[in-house]
Amino acid sequence: MRVLSRATIAALVVAALTATPAAAAAPATPCDTPPTHRIAQVQGSGDATPLAGQTVRVEGVVTGDFQRGDQLSGFFLQDPKPDGDPKTSEGLFAFARDTVKDVRPGDRVIVTGRATEFNGWTELSPVTAVDVCGAGEIAPLPYALPSDGLEPVENMLLTFPQPLTVTEHYNLGRFGEVTVSSHGRLFQPTDRQGVDAELNRRRSLLVDDGSTRQNPGTLPPIVRTGDLAAGITGVLGYGFDTYRLQPTEPIAYHAANPRPARPFPVIGNVKVASFNTLNWFTTLGSRGANTEEEQRRQLAKLVAALKGLDADAVALMEVENNGQTALGALVDAVNAEVGAGTYAALAHPYPGTDAIQVGLIYKPGRLKPVGEPQASQDPVFSRPPLIQTFRTTAGGQPFTMIVNHLKSKGSCPAGGPDADQGDGQGCWNATRVQQARALLGLVEDLPNPMVLGDLNAYGEEDPIDTLEAGGLTSVTKRFVPAAQRYSYLFEGLAGELDHALVGSQLLNRVTSATIWHINADEPRVLDYNTEFNPPGLYRPDAYRSSDHDPVVIGLTLPGR
Repeated sequence: MRVLSRATIAALVVAALTATPAAAAAPATPCDTPPTHRIAQVQGSGDATPLAGQTVRVEGVVTGDFQRGDQLSGFFLQDPKPDGDPKTSEGLFAFARDTVKDVRPGDRVIVTGRATEFNGWTELSPVTAVDVCGAGEIAPLPYALPSDGLEPVENMLLTFPQPLTVTEHYNLGRFGEVTVSSHGRLFQPTDRQGVDAELNRRRSLLVDDGSTRQNPGTLPPIVRTGDLAAGITGVLGYGFDTYRLQPTEPIAYHAANPRPARPFPVIGNVKVASFNTLNWFTTLGSRGANTEEEQRRQLAKLVAALKGLDADAVALMEVENNGQTALGALVDAVNAEVGAGTYAALAHPYPGTDAIQVGLIYKPGRLKPVGEPQASQDPVFSRPPLIQTFRTTAGGQPFTMIVNHLKSKGSCPAGGPDADQGDGQGCWNATRVQQARALLGLVEDLPNPMVLGDLNAYGEEDPIDTLEAGGLTSVTKRFVPAAQRYSYLFEGLAGELDHALVGSQLLNRVTSATIWHINADEPRVLDYNTEFNPPGLYRPDAYRSSDHDPVVIGLTLPGR
Protein backbone atom coordinates (compact mmCIF):
# COMPACT_ATOMS: atom_id res chain seq x y z
CA MET A 1 0.00 0.00 0.00
CA ARG A 2 1.35 3.39 -0.97
CA VAL A 3 1.60 5.91 1.85
CA LEU A 4 1.00 9.56 0.94
CA SER A 5 3.07 12.21 2.47
CA ARG A 6 1.58 14.97 4.60
CA ALA A 7 2.39 17.46 1.88
CA THR A 8 0.53 15.45 -0.76
CA ILE A 9 -2.55 15.03 1.45
CA ALA A 10 -2.61 18.74 2.14
CA ALA A 11 -2.41 19.53 -1.57
CA LEU A 12 -5.29 17.20 -2.34
CA VAL A 13 -7.48 18.79 0.35
CA VAL A 14 -6.79 22.29 -0.95
CA ALA A 15 -7.62 21.19 -4.52
CA ALA A 16 -10.88 19.65 -3.43
CA LEU A 17 -11.90 22.75 -1.51
CA THR A 18 -11.10 25.18 -4.30
CA ALA A 19 -12.32 23.11 -7.30
CA THR A 20 -15.19 24.57 -9.40
CA PRO A 21 -18.27 22.40 -8.89
CA ALA A 22 -19.73 20.63 -11.96
CA ALA A 23 -22.65 22.53 -13.64
CA ALA A 24 -26.05 21.20 -12.53
CA ALA A 25 -28.52 20.02 -15.27
CA ALA A 26 -30.74 22.89 -16.49
CA PRO A 27 -34.40 22.48 -15.34
CA ALA A 28 -36.89 21.35 -18.05
CA THR A 29 -39.28 24.03 -19.44
CA PRO A 30 -43.06 23.43 -19.30
CA CYS A 31 -43.02 22.86 -23.04
CA ASP A 32 -40.69 19.91 -22.44
CA THR A 33 -43.41 18.15 -20.51
CA PRO A 34 -45.07 16.07 -23.21
CA PRO A 35 -48.85 15.77 -23.77
CA THR A 36 -50.60 12.81 -22.21
CA HIS A 37 -53.30 12.57 -24.89
CA ARG A 38 -54.20 13.62 -28.40
CA ILE A 39 -57.18 15.93 -28.78
CA ALA A 40 -58.99 13.22 -30.73
CA GLN A 41 -58.65 10.89 -27.74
CA VAL A 42 -60.31 13.46 -25.51
CA GLN A 43 -63.11 13.98 -28.04
CA GLY A 44 -63.68 10.30 -28.69
CA SER A 45 -65.84 8.91 -31.48
CA GLY A 46 -69.17 9.40 -29.70
CA ASP A 47 -71.26 12.28 -28.46
CA ALA A 48 -69.37 12.61 -25.16
CA THR A 49 -65.74 12.47 -24.09
CA PRO A 50 -64.61 9.01 -22.96
CA LEU A 51 -62.19 10.68 -20.51
CA ALA A 52 -64.73 12.66 -18.49
CA GLY A 53 -63.28 13.74 -15.14
CA GLN A 54 -59.68 12.87 -16.04
CA THR A 55 -56.88 15.44 -16.10
CA VAL A 56 -55.23 15.47 -19.51
CA ARG A 57 -52.51 17.42 -21.24
CA VAL A 58 -53.03 18.11 -24.95
CA GLU A 59 -51.23 20.01 -27.67
CA GLY A 60 -52.71 22.09 -30.49
CA VAL A 61 -52.78 25.40 -32.32
CA VAL A 62 -55.12 28.16 -31.17
CA THR A 63 -57.83 28.72 -33.80
CA GLY A 64 -60.17 31.07 -31.96
CA ASP A 65 -59.52 33.37 -28.99
CA PHE A 66 -62.60 34.26 -26.89
CA GLN A 67 -60.98 34.59 -23.48
CA ARG A 68 -62.49 37.86 -22.27
CA GLY A 69 -65.14 37.66 -19.58
CA ASP A 70 -67.91 38.99 -21.82
CA GLN A 71 -66.93 36.45 -24.47
CA LEU A 72 -66.78 32.68 -23.95
CA SER A 73 -64.03 32.78 -21.28
CA GLY A 74 -61.79 30.49 -23.25
CA PHE A 75 -60.20 29.56 -26.56
CA PHE A 76 -60.30 26.84 -29.21
CA LEU A 77 -57.29 24.72 -30.11
CA GLN A 78 -56.87 22.12 -32.82
CA ASP A 79 -54.43 19.32 -33.56
CA PRO A 80 -52.48 20.16 -36.74
CA LYS A 81 -51.94 16.43 -37.37
CA PRO A 82 -55.35 14.71 -37.63
CA ASP A 83 -55.58 11.15 -36.41
CA GLY A 84 -57.34 9.99 -39.60
CA ASP A 85 -60.53 8.83 -37.88
CA PRO A 86 -63.49 10.74 -39.41
CA LYS A 87 -65.57 10.12 -36.28
CA THR A 88 -63.23 12.00 -33.94
CA SER A 89 -62.93 15.77 -33.84
CA GLU A 90 -59.50 17.38 -33.87
CA GLY A 91 -60.65 20.47 -31.96
CA LEU A 92 -61.20 21.29 -28.29
CA PHE A 93 -62.38 24.21 -26.22
CA ALA A 94 -60.30 25.28 -23.23
CA PHE A 95 -62.31 27.13 -20.58
CA ALA A 96 -59.42 29.42 -19.65
CA ARG A 97 -59.78 33.15 -19.15
CA ASP A 98 -56.95 35.42 -20.14
CA THR A 99 -55.92 35.51 -16.47
CA VAL A 100 -54.69 31.92 -16.89
CA LYS A 101 -52.62 32.74 -19.96
CA ASP A 102 -53.49 35.13 -22.73
CA VAL A 103 -53.18 33.41 -26.11
CA ARG A 104 -53.63 34.42 -29.70
CA PRO A 105 -54.68 32.55 -32.84
CA GLY A 106 -51.66 30.77 -34.27
CA ASP A 107 -50.04 30.04 -30.90
CA ARG A 108 -48.93 26.45 -30.45
CA VAL A 109 -50.02 25.57 -26.95
CA ILE A 110 -49.96 22.70 -24.52
CA VAL A 111 -52.94 22.80 -22.19
CA THR A 112 -53.53 20.92 -18.97
CA GLY A 113 -57.06 20.55 -17.69
CA ARG A 114 -59.90 18.23 -16.81
CA ALA A 115 -61.88 16.66 -19.64
CA THR A 116 -65.49 17.69 -19.18
CA GLU A 117 -68.82 17.34 -20.95
CA PHE A 118 -70.46 20.71 -20.18
CA ASN A 119 -74.13 20.49 -21.17
CA GLY A 120 -73.19 18.53 -24.27
CA TRP A 121 -70.02 20.49 -25.08
CA THR A 122 -66.68 18.66 -24.83
CA GLU A 123 -64.12 20.98 -23.25
CA LEU A 124 -61.28 21.28 -20.76
CA SER A 125 -62.52 22.76 -17.51
CA PRO A 126 -60.96 23.74 -15.25
CA VAL A 127 -57.71 24.50 -17.03
CA THR A 128 -54.70 24.46 -14.72
CA ALA A 129 -51.92 25.33 -17.17
CA VAL A 130 -51.53 26.91 -20.61
CA ASP A 131 -48.04 26.85 -22.08
CA VAL A 132 -47.26 28.71 -25.32
CA CYS A 133 -44.62 26.67 -27.09
CA GLY A 134 -44.22 28.28 -30.48
CA ALA A 135 -46.39 28.98 -33.49
CA GLY A 136 -48.47 26.92 -35.88
CA GLU A 137 -51.11 27.16 -38.55
CA ILE A 138 -54.49 25.52 -39.08
CA ALA A 139 -56.33 25.81 -42.39
CA PRO A 140 -60.12 25.95 -42.00
CA LEU A 141 -61.84 22.75 -43.06
CA PRO A 142 -64.26 23.30 -45.98
CA TYR A 143 -67.68 22.12 -44.88
CA ALA A 144 -71.07 22.01 -46.61
CA LEU A 145 -74.68 21.84 -45.52
CA PRO A 146 -76.85 19.79 -45.22
CA SER A 147 -74.88 18.22 -42.43
CA ASP A 148 -74.80 14.53 -41.61
CA GLY A 149 -73.98 15.44 -37.99
CA LEU A 150 -71.70 18.08 -36.54
CA GLU A 151 -70.29 16.13 -33.61
CA PRO A 152 -67.21 14.92 -35.63
CA VAL A 153 -66.21 18.57 -36.27
CA GLU A 154 -67.12 20.00 -32.87
CA ASN A 155 -64.65 22.73 -31.82
CA MET A 156 -62.90 22.69 -35.20
CA LEU A 157 -62.15 25.60 -37.53
CA LEU A 158 -64.60 25.40 -40.45
CA THR A 159 -65.40 27.40 -43.56
CA PHE A 160 -68.61 27.22 -45.60
CA PRO A 161 -67.85 28.11 -49.24
CA GLN A 162 -71.46 27.66 -50.39
CA PRO A 163 -73.98 30.53 -50.35
CA LEU A 164 -76.05 30.37 -47.17
CA THR A 165 -79.39 32.13 -46.68
CA VAL A 166 -80.39 34.03 -43.56
CA THR A 167 -83.40 32.15 -42.25
CA GLU A 168 -83.69 33.40 -38.64
CA HIS A 169 -82.67 36.57 -36.78
CA TYR A 170 -85.03 36.70 -33.81
CA ASN A 171 -82.14 36.96 -31.34
CA LEU A 172 -79.87 39.11 -33.48
CA GLY A 173 -80.15 42.08 -31.12
CA ARG A 174 -80.56 40.17 -27.88
CA PHE A 175 -77.79 37.59 -28.20
CA GLY A 176 -76.05 38.35 -31.51
CA GLU A 177 -77.42 35.21 -33.18
CA VAL A 178 -78.33 34.59 -36.82
CA THR A 179 -79.31 31.27 -38.37
CA VAL A 180 -78.39 30.49 -41.96
CA SER A 181 -79.40 27.60 -44.19
CA SER A 182 -78.34 25.94 -47.39
CA HIS A 183 -80.47 25.88 -50.55
CA GLY A 184 -82.61 28.86 -49.62
CA ARG A 185 -84.79 29.75 -46.68
CA LEU A 186 -86.57 27.16 -44.56
CA PHE A 187 -90.34 26.69 -44.57
CA GLN A 188 -92.78 25.18 -42.10
CA PRO A 189 -93.42 21.51 -42.95
CA THR A 190 -97.18 22.02 -42.45
CA ASP A 191 -97.28 25.06 -44.75
CA ARG A 192 -96.64 23.31 -48.05
CA GLN A 193 -95.93 19.96 -49.60
CA GLY A 194 -92.41 18.55 -49.87
CA VAL A 195 -90.88 20.10 -46.73
CA ASP A 196 -88.94 17.69 -44.49
CA ALA A 197 -88.47 18.72 -40.86
CA GLU A 198 -85.31 16.65 -40.41
CA LEU A 199 -83.78 18.03 -43.59
CA ASN A 200 -84.59 21.55 -42.35
CA ARG A 201 -82.54 20.80 -39.25
CA ARG A 202 -79.61 19.46 -41.25
CA ARG A 203 -79.66 22.45 -43.63
CA SER A 204 -79.41 25.06 -40.86
CA LEU A 205 -76.53 26.51 -38.85
CA LEU A 206 -76.65 29.00 -36.00
CA VAL A 207 -74.01 31.74 -36.26
CA ASP A 208 -73.23 33.33 -32.90
CA ASP A 209 -71.14 36.36 -31.92
CA GLY A 210 -68.58 34.74 -29.61
CA SER A 211 -70.19 36.40 -26.60
CA THR A 212 -72.36 35.42 -23.65
CA ARG A 213 -73.51 38.99 -23.13
CA GLN A 214 -77.16 39.92 -23.54
CA ASN A 215 -77.89 43.00 -25.64
CA PRO A 216 -74.29 43.35 -26.84
CA GLY A 217 -73.04 46.85 -27.54
CA THR A 218 -71.68 45.74 -30.91
CA LEU A 219 -74.19 43.92 -33.06
CA PRO A 220 -73.65 41.64 -36.05
CA PRO A 221 -74.81 43.12 -39.37
CA ILE A 222 -78.54 43.90 -39.43
CA VAL A 223 -79.88 41.48 -42.04
CA ARG A 224 -83.22 40.40 -43.49
CA THR A 225 -84.18 36.79 -43.91
CA GLY A 226 -83.41 35.90 -47.49
CA ASP A 227 -80.08 37.72 -47.47
CA LEU A 228 -77.02 35.67 -48.47
CA ALA A 229 -73.53 35.01 -47.14
CA ALA A 230 -70.74 32.85 -48.55
CA GLY A 231 -67.39 31.93 -47.06
CA ILE A 232 -68.52 32.01 -43.43
CA THR A 233 -65.55 30.92 -41.32
CA GLY A 234 -65.37 30.16 -37.61
CA VAL A 235 -64.99 27.61 -34.86
CA LEU A 236 -67.86 25.31 -34.02
CA GLY A 237 -68.91 25.51 -30.40
CA TYR A 238 -71.99 24.21 -28.62
CA GLY A 239 -74.45 25.65 -26.17
CA PHE A 240 -78.13 25.81 -25.26
CA ASP A 241 -78.75 22.48 -27.01
CA THR A 242 -77.40 23.47 -30.41
CA TYR A 243 -74.15 23.77 -32.31
CA ARG A 244 -73.16 27.38 -32.90
CA LEU A 245 -70.44 28.73 -35.13
CA GLN A 246 -68.32 31.46 -33.54
CA PRO A 247 -66.94 33.53 -36.44
CA THR A 248 -63.21 34.12 -36.62
CA GLU A 249 -63.52 36.39 -39.67
CA PRO A 250 -66.05 39.13 -40.46
CA ILE A 251 -69.08 37.89 -42.37
CA ALA A 252 -70.07 39.67 -45.57
CA TYR A 253 -73.83 39.49 -46.09
CA HIS A 254 -75.38 40.35 -49.44
CA ALA A 255 -78.80 42.00 -49.68
CA ALA A 256 -80.43 39.32 -51.80
CA ASN A 257 -83.87 40.18 -50.40
CA PRO A 258 -84.13 43.98 -50.52
CA ARG A 259 -86.90 45.80 -48.68
CA PRO A 260 -90.03 46.37 -50.79
CA ALA A 261 -90.94 50.06 -50.58
CA ARG A 262 -94.56 49.30 -51.53
CA PRO A 263 -96.65 46.14 -51.94
CA PHE A 264 -96.44 44.58 -55.35
CA PRO A 265 -99.22 46.34 -57.28
CA VAL A 266 -102.48 44.44 -57.35
CA ILE A 267 -104.91 44.68 -60.24
CA GLY A 268 -108.53 45.68 -59.76
CA ASN A 269 -110.92 48.46 -58.82
CA VAL A 270 -111.12 47.49 -55.14
CA LYS A 271 -108.14 46.74 -52.91
CA VAL A 272 -108.58 45.01 -49.55
CA ALA A 273 -105.95 43.97 -47.03
CA SER A 274 -105.46 42.03 -43.80
CA PHE A 275 -102.97 43.09 -41.13
CA ASN A 276 -102.14 41.80 -37.64
CA THR A 277 -101.03 44.88 -35.67
CA LEU A 278 -99.12 42.95 -32.96
CA ASN A 279 -101.03 44.28 -29.95
CA TRP A 280 -101.98 47.86 -30.72
CA PHE A 281 -103.05 48.96 -27.22
CA THR A 282 -103.77 52.42 -25.93
CA THR A 283 -103.54 51.06 -22.38
CA LEU A 284 -99.86 51.25 -21.45
CA GLY A 285 -98.05 48.35 -19.82
CA SER A 286 -100.52 45.69 -20.88
CA ARG A 287 -99.78 43.82 -24.09
CA GLY A 288 -98.39 46.53 -26.31
CA ALA A 289 -96.23 49.52 -25.52
CA ASN A 290 -95.01 50.00 -21.96
CA THR A 291 -94.33 53.72 -22.14
CA GLU A 292 -95.65 56.75 -23.98
CA GLU A 293 -92.48 56.86 -26.03
CA GLU A 294 -92.91 53.25 -27.12
CA GLN A 295 -96.55 53.92 -27.95
CA ARG A 296 -95.62 56.87 -30.17
CA ARG A 297 -93.02 54.72 -31.89
CA GLN A 298 -95.45 51.84 -32.38
CA LEU A 299 -98.17 54.10 -33.73
CA ALA A 300 -95.79 55.75 -36.20
CA LYS A 301 -94.83 52.36 -37.63
CA LEU A 302 -98.42 51.15 -37.89
CA VAL A 303 -99.43 54.37 -39.64
CA ALA A 304 -96.55 53.99 -42.10
CA ALA A 305 -97.67 50.43 -42.86
CA LEU A 306 -101.32 51.37 -43.37
CA LYS A 307 -100.33 54.38 -45.47
CA GLY A 308 -98.15 52.12 -47.64
CA LEU A 309 -100.97 49.58 -48.05
CA ASP A 310 -103.37 52.28 -49.20
CA ALA A 311 -106.18 49.72 -49.26
CA ASP A 312 -109.87 50.52 -49.59
CA ALA A 313 -110.62 48.27 -46.60
CA VAL A 314 -108.24 46.74 -44.06
CA ALA A 315 -109.05 43.88 -41.71
CA LEU A 316 -107.13 44.29 -38.46
CA MET A 317 -106.16 41.86 -35.73
CA GLU A 318 -104.75 42.29 -32.22
CA VAL A 319 -106.39 45.64 -31.52
CA GLU A 320 -107.08 46.32 -27.84
CA ASN A 321 -110.61 45.34 -26.89
CA ASN A 322 -111.55 48.66 -25.29
CA GLY A 323 -114.48 49.70 -27.42
CA GLN A 324 -113.49 52.13 -30.16
CA THR A 325 -110.65 53.75 -28.19
CA ALA A 326 -107.65 51.92 -29.66
CA LEU A 327 -109.18 51.50 -33.10
CA GLY A 328 -110.24 55.15 -33.20
CA ALA A 329 -106.78 56.34 -32.16
CA LEU A 330 -105.27 54.35 -35.02
CA VAL A 331 -107.71 55.73 -37.58
CA ASP A 332 -107.17 59.29 -36.35
CA ALA A 333 -103.40 58.88 -36.70
CA VAL A 334 -103.70 57.48 -40.23
CA ASN A 335 -106.07 60.24 -41.30
CA ALA A 336 -103.69 62.84 -39.92
CA GLU A 337 -101.20 61.56 -42.49
CA VAL A 338 -103.39 60.83 -45.51
CA GLY A 339 -106.20 63.35 -45.07
CA ALA A 340 -109.13 63.91 -42.75
CA GLY A 341 -111.97 61.46 -43.29
CA THR A 342 -109.98 59.15 -45.56
CA TYR A 343 -110.62 56.16 -43.29
CA ALA A 344 -113.49 55.29 -40.96
CA ALA A 345 -113.72 52.49 -38.42
CA LEU A 346 -116.58 50.05 -37.98
CA ALA A 347 -117.86 49.39 -34.47
CA HIS A 348 -117.70 45.71 -33.57
CA PRO A 349 -121.19 44.75 -32.32
CA TYR A 350 -119.94 41.77 -30.30
CA PRO A 351 -116.16 41.91 -29.73
CA GLY A 352 -116.09 39.22 -27.07
CA THR A 353 -114.23 39.21 -23.77
CA ASP A 354 -110.67 38.56 -24.95
CA ALA A 355 -108.10 41.33 -24.38
CA ILE A 356 -107.85 41.81 -28.16
CA GLN A 357 -110.45 42.13 -30.89
CA VAL A 358 -110.59 42.19 -34.65
CA GLY A 359 -111.44 45.42 -36.43
CA LEU A 360 -112.14 46.81 -39.85
CA ILE A 361 -111.38 50.22 -41.33
CA TYR A 362 -112.41 51.40 -44.78
CA LYS A 363 -112.41 54.40 -47.11
CA PRO A 364 -115.91 55.96 -47.20
CA GLY A 365 -114.94 57.67 -50.43
CA ARG A 366 -114.45 54.28 -52.10
CA LEU A 367 -116.75 51.83 -50.31
CA LYS A 368 -120.22 51.97 -48.84
CA PRO A 369 -121.30 49.54 -46.09
CA VAL A 370 -124.37 47.49 -46.92
CA GLY A 371 -126.28 47.15 -43.67
CA GLU A 372 -124.87 47.22 -40.18
CA PRO A 373 -121.75 45.32 -39.02
CA GLN A 374 -122.52 41.79 -37.87
CA ALA A 375 -120.68 39.37 -35.63
CA SER A 376 -120.87 35.71 -34.70
CA GLN A 377 -121.92 34.93 -31.14
CA ASP A 378 -120.96 31.27 -31.43
CA PRO A 379 -119.06 30.44 -28.19
CA VAL A 380 -116.46 28.52 -30.19
CA PHE A 381 -114.93 31.91 -31.05
CA SER A 382 -112.91 33.56 -28.27
CA ARG A 383 -112.43 36.51 -30.64
CA PRO A 384 -115.71 36.74 -32.57
CA PRO A 385 -115.46 37.40 -36.32
CA LEU A 386 -116.60 40.79 -37.63
CA ILE A 387 -118.78 40.68 -40.76
CA GLN A 388 -119.43 43.53 -43.14
CA THR A 389 -120.80 43.67 -46.68
CA PHE A 390 -119.62 46.49 -48.95
CA ARG A 391 -120.37 47.94 -52.36
CA THR A 392 -118.29 50.48 -54.18
CA THR A 393 -119.66 54.00 -53.95
CA ALA A 394 -120.64 53.61 -57.60
CA GLY A 395 -122.81 50.66 -56.67
CA GLY A 396 -122.65 47.29 -58.36
CA GLN A 397 -121.79 43.85 -57.04
CA PRO A 398 -121.39 43.54 -53.23
CA PHE A 399 -118.75 41.55 -51.39
CA THR A 400 -118.50 40.55 -47.73
CA MET A 401 -115.44 40.62 -45.48
CA ILE A 402 -115.39 38.18 -42.55
CA VAL A 403 -112.51 39.30 -40.32
CA ASN A 404 -110.97 36.59 -38.14
CA HIS A 405 -108.33 35.84 -35.57
CA LEU A 406 -108.54 32.15 -34.75
CA LYS A 407 -107.24 30.49 -31.61
CA SER A 408 -103.46 30.72 -31.25
CA LYS A 409 -101.04 27.81 -31.05
CA GLY A 410 -99.66 28.73 -27.61
CA SER A 411 -100.63 28.15 -23.95
CA CYS A 412 -101.14 24.45 -24.46
CA PRO A 413 -103.64 22.50 -22.36
CA ALA A 414 -102.28 19.54 -20.43
CA GLY A 415 -104.31 16.97 -22.32
CA GLY A 416 -107.27 16.30 -24.55
CA PRO A 417 -107.79 16.94 -28.25
CA ASP A 418 -106.40 20.49 -28.04
CA ALA A 419 -103.04 19.40 -26.59
CA ASP A 420 -100.08 19.30 -28.93
CA GLN A 421 -100.52 16.07 -30.90
CA GLY A 422 -96.95 16.10 -32.22
CA ASP A 423 -98.11 16.50 -35.81
CA GLY A 424 -96.59 19.95 -36.31
CA GLN A 425 -99.89 21.81 -35.96
CA GLY A 426 -99.29 22.95 -32.39
CA CYS A 427 -101.88 23.35 -29.66
CA TRP A 428 -105.61 24.09 -30.00
CA ASN A 429 -105.80 22.62 -33.49
CA ALA A 430 -109.07 20.87 -32.73
CA THR A 431 -110.60 24.19 -31.66
CA ARG A 432 -109.35 25.92 -34.81
CA VAL A 433 -110.97 23.18 -36.89
CA GLN A 434 -114.27 23.80 -35.06
CA GLN A 435 -113.90 27.51 -35.72
CA ALA A 436 -113.27 26.81 -39.42
CA ARG A 437 -116.45 24.74 -39.58
CA ALA A 438 -118.37 27.55 -37.89
CA LEU A 439 -117.02 29.99 -40.50
CA LEU A 440 -118.35 27.75 -43.27
CA GLY A 441 -121.76 27.99 -41.66
CA LEU A 442 -121.50 31.78 -41.55
CA VAL A 443 -120.58 32.29 -45.21
CA GLU A 444 -123.49 30.24 -46.62
CA ASP A 445 -125.90 33.19 -46.68
CA LEU A 446 -123.42 36.04 -47.28
CA PRO A 447 -122.97 37.69 -50.69
CA ASN A 448 -119.54 37.00 -52.16
CA PRO A 449 -117.82 36.07 -48.89
CA MET A 450 -114.12 36.56 -48.20
CA VAL A 451 -112.73 34.90 -45.05
CA LEU A 452 -109.54 36.70 -44.12
CA GLY A 453 -107.27 37.35 -41.18
CA ASP A 454 -104.78 35.61 -38.91
CA LEU A 455 -106.05 32.05 -38.87
CA ASN A 456 -103.11 30.74 -36.81
CA ALA A 457 -102.87 27.76 -39.15
CA TYR A 458 -100.33 27.14 -41.88
CA GLY A 459 -101.32 26.39 -45.45
CA GLU A 460 -101.57 22.59 -45.21
CA GLU A 461 -103.01 22.32 -41.71
CA ASP A 462 -106.46 20.98 -40.80
CA PRO A 463 -108.29 24.34 -40.41
CA ILE A 464 -107.24 25.48 -43.90
CA ASP A 465 -108.05 22.05 -45.33
CA THR A 466 -111.49 22.34 -43.71
CA LEU A 467 -112.19 25.73 -45.29
CA GLU A 468 -110.97 24.56 -48.69
CA ALA A 469 -113.03 21.38 -48.50
CA GLY A 470 -116.02 23.57 -47.71
CA GLY A 471 -115.73 25.39 -51.03
CA LEU A 472 -113.39 28.31 -50.26
CA THR A 473 -110.22 28.97 -52.24
CA SER A 474 -107.00 30.53 -50.97
CA VAL A 475 -106.22 33.53 -53.15
CA THR A 476 -102.59 33.61 -51.99
CA LYS A 477 -102.10 30.01 -53.05
CA ARG A 478 -103.67 30.97 -56.37
CA PHE A 479 -101.77 34.20 -57.06
CA VAL A 480 -98.61 34.38 -54.92
CA PRO A 481 -95.52 32.40 -56.01
CA ALA A 482 -94.58 29.69 -53.53
CA ALA A 483 -91.22 31.29 -52.69
CA GLN A 484 -93.04 34.49 -51.65
CA ARG A 485 -96.02 32.86 -49.95
CA TYR A 486 -95.29 33.42 -46.29
CA SER A 487 -96.37 35.98 -43.72
CA TYR A 488 -94.75 34.85 -40.48
CA LEU A 489 -91.45 33.51 -39.20
CA PHE A 490 -91.20 31.17 -36.22
CA GLU A 491 -87.99 29.49 -35.06
CA GLY A 492 -86.41 30.05 -38.46
CA LEU A 493 -89.28 28.56 -40.45
CA ALA A 494 -91.37 30.74 -42.75
CA GLY A 495 -95.03 30.08 -43.39
CA GLU A 496 -98.43 31.60 -44.06
CA LEU A 497 -100.61 32.26 -41.01
CA ASP A 498 -102.47 35.17 -42.61
CA HIS A 499 -104.98 34.10 -45.24
CA ALA A 500 -107.68 35.24 -47.59
CA LEU A 501 -110.13 32.62 -48.86
CA VAL A 502 -113.09 33.35 -51.10
CA GLY A 503 -116.17 31.61 -52.43
CA SER A 504 -116.43 30.44 -56.00
CA GLN A 505 -118.37 33.44 -57.29
CA LEU A 506 -116.00 36.04 -55.79
CA LEU A 507 -113.01 34.01 -56.98
CA ASN A 508 -113.89 35.04 -60.50
CA ARG A 509 -113.52 38.67 -59.37
CA VAL A 510 -110.14 38.25 -57.66
CA THR A 511 -107.61 39.52 -60.15
CA SER A 512 -104.43 39.51 -58.03
CA ALA A 513 -102.98 39.11 -54.54
CA THR A 514 -99.68 39.73 -52.82
CA ILE A 515 -98.00 39.63 -49.42
CA TRP A 516 -96.04 42.73 -48.42
CA HIS A 517 -92.87 41.45 -46.73
CA ILE A 518 -92.20 44.30 -44.30
CA ASN A 519 -92.21 42.38 -41.02
CA ALA A 520 -91.45 38.66 -41.10
CA ASP A 521 -88.15 39.29 -42.90
CA GLU A 522 -87.08 42.06 -40.50
CA PRO A 523 -85.30 41.39 -37.17
CA ARG A 524 -87.21 42.39 -34.05
CA VAL A 525 -84.33 44.65 -32.98
CA LEU A 526 -85.84 47.17 -35.41
CA ASP A 527 -89.27 47.31 -33.75
CA TYR A 528 -90.67 50.05 -31.49
CA ASN A 529 -89.46 48.62 -28.17
CA THR A 530 -86.84 50.53 -26.20
CA GLU A 531 -85.87 48.11 -23.43
CA PHE A 532 -83.83 45.69 -25.51
CA ASN A 533 -83.05 47.68 -28.65
CA PRO A 534 -79.90 49.81 -28.85
CA PRO A 535 -80.42 53.49 -29.63
CA GLY A 536 -80.12 54.67 -33.19
CA LEU A 537 -81.84 51.76 -34.92
CA TYR A 538 -85.47 52.82 -34.68
CA ARG A 539 -87.10 54.41 -37.71
CA PRO A 540 -90.74 55.59 -38.00
CA ASP A 541 -91.28 53.44 -41.08
CA ALA A 542 -93.33 50.36 -41.91
CA TYR A 543 -90.54 47.84 -41.40
CA ARG A 544 -91.06 45.65 -38.33
CA SER A 545 -94.29 47.45 -37.55
CA SER A 546 -95.55 44.00 -36.55
CA ASP A 547 -94.41 40.39 -36.71
CA HIS A 548 -96.95 39.49 -39.43
CA ASP A 549 -96.85 40.61 -43.05
CA PRO A 550 -99.97 42.22 -44.53
CA VAL A 551 -101.91 40.41 -47.23
CA VAL A 552 -103.32 42.47 -50.13
CA ILE A 553 -106.05 41.39 -52.56
CA GLY A 554 -107.19 43.05 -55.78
CA LEU A 555 -110.84 42.69 -56.83
CA THR A 556 -112.39 43.69 -60.13
CA LEU A 557 -116.05 44.20 -59.30
CA PRO A 558 -118.63 45.13 -61.91
CA GLY A 559 -120.34 48.44 -61.30
CA ARG A 560 -123.61 49.82 -62.51
